Amino acid sequence: MTLLIFDCDGVLVDSEPIANDILSETLTALGRPMTAEECMRTQVGRSLADILRETSALVGRALPDGIGAAMNERLFARFRQELRAIDGVAATLEALPQPRCLASSSRPERIDLALSVTGLASYFERRFSATQVARGKPAPDLFLLAAREMGVAAARAIVIEDSVAGVEAARTAGMRAIGFVGGGHAGPDLGQRLATAGAVRVIAHMRDLPAAIAELQYDGRRSHHRATSTT
Repeated sequence: MTLLIFDCDGVLVDSEPIANDILSETLTALGRPMTAEECMRTQVGRSLADILRETSALVGRALPDGIGAAMNERLFARFRQELRAIDGVAATLEALPQPRCLASSSRPERIDLALSVTGLASYFERRFSATQVARGKPAPDLFLLAAREMGVAAARAIVIEDSVAGVEAARTAGMRAIGFVGGGHAGPDLGQRLATAGAVRVIAHMRDLPAAIAELQYDGRRSHHRATSTT
């Protein structure tokens, strides 16, 4: 059985331009100047907790209490007004027969709101957040937790990711990754960066996902056949 593990931001919902606009404003105010474009290039896929810990170390002081809560308040308000699902994702999810789950660096309340606002909540009964593990992406902990809880071996999981950190996490977990470059944050070099990080396929539209999954499943069966034929 093949398990599909979907990232949320930038894969299911087009949230990264909104989130990184707010992240850029926040980091700059804290003394770590960074544009939204720089955030999208370097911070996508990472948990906010990890980003704020790193920022605290870089600026050499503890950050004010409530930074994360204030960011979420602003983010959630914009989600309710602006957030949209990735083009074609609902139709693709309808067509995919494989079991699936969601594994995101975001907090559970952000995941739930994003899925609710975009009408995708019914497609994901099982949702996993980086708040459930000690280390966020690019560590493999979150994807390994998802596979374990879903009762599937890591080698049987395919991860759909839009970030270098997420692809690296999948690879370290022993999973295959399909890179997605159809989000509003995707620059012209994202596909190459995902491939360099270890994505075995890169797609630009959700309509191409079923074929990419089928190719990986076929490759996996062929590799298994070759291995058993030589033993």
